[in-house]
Amino acid sequence: MLNKNITKSLHLLHLRKRVWLCFFLIVSLQLSAQYKLTIKIQTVPSSFINEPVFAAGSFNGWNPVLQQFSRENNMLVTEIKDVMAGRHEFKFTRGSWKNVECDARGRDIPNRVLDIKNDTTLLCTIEGWKDDTSFAASLHTASKNVQLAEAAFELPRLKKFRHIWVYLPPGYDKNKKHYPVMYIHDGQNVFDEYFAPFGEWGVDECLDSLIAAGQPGCIVVAIENGQMDRMSEYNPYQFTWKTEKDSFAFEPKADDYLLDIIDNLKPFIDKKYRTSSSKENTIITGSSMGGLISYYAAVKYPAVFGKAGIFSPAFWTASGIDSLTDTSGRQLSGKYFFYMGGKEGGTYVDDMKRICDKVGKNSSASIYSVIDPEAEHKEKYWRQWFAEFYKWIMADGYNVKTGN
Repeated sequence: MLNKNITKSLHLLHLRKRVWLCFFLIVSLQLSAQYKLTIKIQTVPSSFINEPVFAAGSFNGWNPVLQQFSRENNMLVTEIKDVMAGRHEFKFTRGSWKNVECDARGRDIPNRVLDIKNDTTLLCTIEGWKDDTSFAASLHTASKNVQLAEAAFELPRLKKFRHIWVYLPPGYDKNKKHYPVMYIHDGQNVFDEYFAPFGEWGVDECLDSLIAAGQPGCIVVAIENGQMDRMSEYNPYQFTWKTEKDSFAFEPKADDYLLDIIDNLKPFIDKKYRTSSSKENTIITGSSMGGLISYYAAVKYPAVFGKAGIFSPAFWTASGIDSLTDTSGRQLSGKYFFYMGGKEGGTYVDDMKRICDKVGKNSSASIYSVIDPEAEHKEKYWRQWFAEFYKWIMADGYNVKTGN
């Protein structure tokens, strides 16, 4: 009887193993399945009816010019083959993030979301385009303290020209004070909803309120990003972005970009405005790839940038960031604010924790590290934390005060 029971137990054990094996095989097949996505656009704004339209999303590396629509039976249609099963986000563009879709009043809209489980056809409507000049008067949100310092500032190493916006603290024109300077990447997203394809940070409104409440003032310099060159200009390392069907290689240009700031933009700002130009009063800030380049700038050029705001840093794109931290990170002695949303993904959170731990253990740097458990990788969450970052990074007792 004992042997029969043992035999029966072993049989049930093997049966359970086979059932679990079949289950995992089914799940694996579902996760690796690929389907065809067909997107049909029924209507577009009439004034842009003859212009090309593209789909940019997680299924093509967010490339705004990769997936073009063709006209079929009074609709715009595109087919995307071999889309992986699962959740995807996307938006429509006319070939650039400057002319991304928006709502009928010109306001930003969330990413479109779909869950691919089989061959899928979507019917969509585009209400508006962000670059439609009829929206301009109602969409500009920059405060009176923001000005366009240069419409085409030259970055000679990159051989590019960029918009440069500057925020001057309230009362700047009525005193003789010298102010710290904060350089922020992705300048389109800093002050003005009109230029921000994913929403603005609202830095100007935030600082207007904080300064009115007694916080110290700061000059903010927002540097326009290079659109399709952004992934190269903000990364010091070779990086290849792989999608289901393609891969995109980005050559590192971060040092050229930063040296253009150090050797050209910073002297221009220091000459034109009343700045406190020491490293203790020079802050560099950004999010995502902008967070990566801000951290890299602080480590690589600590004699220039004594403080940094590192929001949701894309360390996953930077193959040499740990090695740089192990060697050069030891020299850091300034103030560094690290932020990550808990819903951005465990890997990204772990990457930031690891870098923070290394800097904290091996250097004399002051670190403020935040993980907001409910936050995602979006401008609205960086905006929510900007005031806390600013108050800490500008805390009394650290800045060198000059002037009256």
